[in-house]
Amino acid sequence: MADILDQSEVDALLNAVSSGDVESVDTPMPGESASEKQATVYDFKRPERVSKDQMRAMQSIHEGFARSFGASLSGFLRAIVETRVATTEQLTYSEFIHSLPSPTCFTMLSAPPLNGQMCLEISPLIVFPIVDRLLGGTNAEIFIPQRALTAIEMRLVNRIIDRALENLAEAWADLVQVKFEVTGTESNPHLVQIVAPNEVVIVIGFEIKIGARAGSMSICIPFNVLEPVIGKLGTQSWLAYSHRAGNRDQEQSVTRNLRHADVELCAYLGETEMTVGDLLSLSPGDIIKLDKSIHQDFVVRVEGQNKFAGRLGKLRNNRALQIMRKVLRDEML
Repeated sequence: MADILDQSEVDALLNAVSSGDVESVDTPMPGESASEKQATVYDFKRPERVSKDQMRAMQSIHEGFARSFGASLSGFLRAIVETRVATTEQLTYSEFIHSLPSPTCFTMLSAPPLNGQMCLEISPLIVFPIVDRLLGGTNAEIFIPQRALTAIEMRLVNRIIDRALENLAEAWADLVQVKFEVTGTESNPHLVQIVAPNEVVIVIGFEIKIGARAGSMSICIPFNVLEPVIGKLGTQSWLAYSHRAGNRDQEQSVTRNLRHADVELCAYLGETEMTVGDLLSLSPGDIIKLDKSIHQDFVVRVEGQNKFAGRLGKLRNNRALQIMRKVLRDEML
């Protein structure tokens, strides 16, 4: 029997396989057993241009952003805000756009020195409770209207977006120094075309919770924007660094918010003893003699705790106290 089949024999064999008369057998590659052979599905319409390691690095970066943005939003709204990364996906731009509600809060961003545009989308399910909170509401029972934001509502939301972009720039600082800027807003995302519909984009989805209210926020980053710095995301050292960066970002965020906290500060000038009769007979202009000399240091207390020591004086015709040093641990008032 000849080792080579002619064309009629090849056609007969293919017809037999297609009809089920002959079972097809996958021949393993040299050095590979039949049990080890596995097939992997690959969709040529959705090429994965960003590796899994790089996607994990992007997730780590934005987990740090979520922590700082949640802390910043909590201080701004005077309410507990929980923000976390929900998804990190690689999609086409058309798939991302068709997954969004309409109308929604859709903002186009630029990130010089990187070329191209990005976009930030915030769901109406969380935008309107934020606006209600800023206008004095309680978010207890709020109706979510199916309409675009008014000019006044958009100005309030822009204050939230500005804080988000500030925290996002800090999170990206170790990858690339950028300054995020708003280039436009739109309520219908289908009218915005920042890249071709089949262009690959990275979409980071966040979940934001304010009390009983919850909604989503998405950042869409086209591959052509990230391409100049994509190589920095593939190193193992980045993933090891991300844990340290997250702690430092959280510390900076807490420090930044504490700087705006109000504290009570008072100077302890001294003490004296008097009878109830003398106390009741006091009138404006009377002088009370204390147990301290004007040349001694006076203790300054912060929230009831001894913190500094200073000297009395006058500044622009006002009574003043000049801080001279930190108070000693066991120093008497």
